[in-house]
Amino acid sequence: MFLDYFKYALSNLRHRKLRSWLTVVGIFIGIAAVVSLISLGQGLQNYISQQFEQLGGDKIIIQAKTIGPPGSTTNEEIILHEKDVKLIKQITGVEDAVGILMESEPVEFNGEKKIVMLYGLNEDYFKLFGEIDATKIIAGRQLENKDQSKAVVGYNHIFGDTWDKSAVLSNKLKILNKQFEIVGVVKKQGNPFDDNAVWLSKEVLAEMVGVKDEESMITAKTEKGYDTEKVAEEVKRKLRKERGEKEGQETFSVQTSSQLLQTFSDIFLVIQAVFVGIAAISLVVGGIGIMNTMYTSVLERTKEIGIMKAVGARNSDVLLIFLMESGLLGLVGGLIGVLAGMGIGKLVELIAAQAFGSGLIQAAFPWYLIAGALAFSFLVGSSAGLLPAMQAARMRPVDALRYE
Repeated sequence: MFLDYFKYALSNLRHRKLRSWLTVVGIFIGIAAVVSLISLGQGLQNYISQQFEQLGGDKIIIQAKTIGPPGSTTNEEIILHEKDVKLIKQITGVEDAVGILMESEPVEFNGEKKIVMLYGLNEDYFKLFGEIDATKIIAGRQLENKDQSKAVVGYNHIFGDTWDKSAVLSNKLKILNKQFEIVGVVKKQGNPFDDNAVWLSKEVLAEMVGVKDEESMITAKTEKGYDTEKVAEEVKRKLRKERGEKEGQETFSVQTSSQLLQTFSDIFLVIQAVFVGIAAISLVVGGIGIMNTMYTSVLERTKEIGIMKAVGARNSDVLLIFLMESGLLGLVGGLIGVLAGMGIGKLVELIAAQAFGSGLIQAAFPWYLIAGALAFSFLVGSSAGLLPAMQAARMRPVDALRYE
């Protein structure tokens, strides 16, 4: 019986091809927008999750709550120092801790000048993180503590568009009136911020920018067998005590890599909700189009409805037939929208890969996204067709047969 209803509804849609295609446009646009936007958001989230997996769940990140480069504030209480690194190293459960400096300064090469991010690092930093994409050298060598006039540069300095004429290993960069020889190139990260960066010895950078023992960020590694979250709480407690600060009034933040990943995930959920909300406008328009089409169909087929009832069709039979027709309109629009959305997502991924040269932006199509989009489009179609279907089901056979 149900299969007969389905075939009958499908046959009616085929007889009204042009109207059916025009009706599904609204659903198609909305579903395509939802699938493409959510797939790109999911892909970006997957990429960041992969980076955090490389980083490891045993890392703790400590930062000052006041945002600014080294030397940007005179209040010593809201600056992280080398003594904070030493304190963290002594905490039970902490295997090691290291600080880095970050400073935005002009860099000169071949007569050009660009503002880039300078990272002040030492060998302990690379030992802490190991061989991950963020520290992997693809040409030359890694920075060493003895390097007083050497620099490691981001991918774009050598292989990208940081300079009109790209640099090569052994070229010199002029930073704050001091010459630095390029000795290594970092693997492409996929974002201009890191791919245009320059790494220097932390001690050298500190002297150049005029800071003493200041740290922009401290990263700690938890020993095996210890709970990273509990160790992070202990780090927070010890720093609070050392700095004489009350709970809830800290001038610093302590986060685990898992907490940072969760923060990113929450942000993505909000962004995706906004995307869905925008696309929902098109779905509402598509639903109204389906409702209008079904009302027109009810009027055109009034005599047909009368005949069906005269030969024994029940109200529920008529209701189901019209609901199935409207649901199929939504489902067809959803299917086309899913295919188009996947195509758009993949196209954006290819363009981004050409532009950034990495997997930073990629489209992901989990089964639940596809299934959810199709189910939702069917639901929109069925809901939009409910009132017209109820109107058809309530018709009296005599009145329907006499309708002109």
